[in-house]
Amino acid sequence: MTKFISFQDILLNQVQIPVQLLDQYVKLGLNEQEVMVIVQLLRFLQENNDFPTPNELASHLTISEKECANILRKLIQKNFLSIEQLENEHHQITEAYRLNPLWETLFAEKEEEDTQNEGTIFILFEQEFGRPLSPFEIEMINTWLDEDGLATSLIKAALRESVLMSKLNFKYIDRILRDWKKKGIHSVEQARDASKAFHEHQAAKHDPAAQKRDTSIYYNWLEEE
Repeated sequence: MTKFISFQDILLNQVQIPVQLLDQYVKLGLNEQEVMVIVQLLRFLQENNDFPTPNELASHLTISEKECANILRKLIQKNFLSIEQLENEHHQITEAYRLNPLWETLFAEKEEEDTQNEGTIFILFEQEFGRPLSPFEIEMINTWLDEDGLATSLIKAALRESVLMSKLNFKYIDRILRDWKKKGIHSVEQARDASKAFHEHQAAKHDPAAQKRDTSIYYNWLEEE
């Protein structure tokens, strides 16, 4: 006799996945394997397993334990996943995965895009360049927005870097944006942190005392390999 399964049982036995993740994961630089690891993490978190092992995750995937561990590491490096230390009532320390960095990136970028008119980015460029944009320059901005799927705020951040470095040209701005994409940087905060870390490293390498000075966090992206 076939066991009857109610719709209520089906509805209760589900994992909630934000639609924004399904819509935006490609723009965030994620692939399908990484998304499925995130979905499995959601599943384990929902079952009150805050720190599933790579083996536990891989047992529900078509990838190996080692591949799963590598994906977890990449998610942490891309600032989509964090590990939080928790202390229970017996003062025992445990660790827990948190997907808050991913949700913050997803929803912060959505909010920025919803509240900004993309047309203002062209006005901002014309103000900084002090002249009307050429058809080629307009097309390049449209490529960043439409084909590359970059947030308006990130393009504005790249423009600001070029202004502060006194290198106001589209080649320089395009190099900044391509470099950020290659490094998995998708928010203004991530870009700021990466720039600061690079600058401090370079300053310490050439002049240890330079770290004590109040210098700009921006650096020459065109000279970086």
